[in-house]
Amino acid sequence: MEAAARVPAFLSLRSAKKTLTSLASLSPLLQSSSKCIPPSAKWIHSRPICLRGPTRIMAVGSLKDTIVDESTKSAESFFRTAVLSMEKVYLSRNPTAKAVLDLVLTADGNQICYDHIAFRTFGIDGYGIDSIAKFFLDFGYTRREELRFPAKKLKALWFAPPSYETGSYFGGPLPRIFISELLVDEMSTQSQEVIKKYVKNSGNGNKYASLASTLGCLTWETPSYSDYQQLARESEYAAWTLVNGFSVNHVTISVHRLKSHIGNIKSLNQFIEDQGYKLNSEGEY
Repeated sequence: MEAAARVPAFLSLRSAKKTLTSLASLSPLLQSSSKCIPPSAKWIHSRPICLRGPTRIMAVGSLKDTIVDESTKSAESFFRTAVLSMEKVYLSRNPTAKAVLDLVLTADGNQICYDHIAFRTFGIDGYGIDSIAKFFLDFGYTRREELRFPAKKLKALWFAPPSYETGSYFGGPLPRIFISELLVDEMSTQSQEVIKKYVKNSGNGNKYASLASTLGCLTWETPSYSDYQQLARESEYAAWTLVNGFSVNHVTISVHRLKSHIGNIKSLNQFIEDQGYKLNSEGEY
């Protein structure tokens, strides 16, 4: 994603004072197993969703005066409600992310702009990028550049919102969407068998990827701990996706849109660290 790529720092948030990592991201599996699974670190990145809500709005570009017919307005209202539900699931599962967002909101006047929302998928039998992308394409998004991450066995696409070029949607600019998929056929035979087993038992679940994301539920059965371990040994991405399915993986915020003293990456980093959080310079896909 061109704009996001210009930002040098991506932040992984873990509390230095108390445990706030996102156990709830693994809740479907934890509920079915007495063993503890190490939680995946959740990420807050540094670039703009201005989602219309009490504290957050979804933004790319700037809003311009425009006349929008009622049918378009109703469609966008539905779309924004769906994406807000996806965000709600994400925040409910990631207390570290929510805690830091709340801190930034308090410091910057109760408004945060997201740059993009990211999803993970399995690139097999129709469960890859296209499964979740269809929802966004139906609401006017357009496909942009493809990215490759050979070391992670991933490919990804980002999608521009209808307002990307003109900034002229009635409710404010919409976020970009970043969707990646695991190249399953490059995984070990054992891991491929695990993934194929769950996908096969999902029926036509790939057709309802966006619904699963808004509800925060899996389209396949709750994974076993042993299957999770098999994937985790080879790929954190694969293990996370098995447990979380089409749920939002991460959101990013725009530092340059912050209006207070934390409106640059150095100041924001310092502000977060001063609140007792450790930052991780690794990126997220």
